[in-house]
Amino acid sequence: MTKETKNQPSHRLYTVNGEGETARWTDIGVAWATKDGKGFTLVLNAMPLNGRIVMRTNDTK
Repeated sequence: MTKETKNQPSHRLYTVNGEGETARWTDIGVAWATKDGKGFTLVLNAMPLNGRIVMRTNDTK
């Protein structure tokens, strides 16, 4: 386990199918900023076959 995976992830990853109010968001993973701040380490629990991946800041609420 790397240092990034020991800490709370900074972002969550979702696959989004559809548009607007009818869009379906499915949580598929998490992301951490790399030490040098030039990228992200992603951990995916699923890989979408269609739709798009959206990365959002991790809201702890």
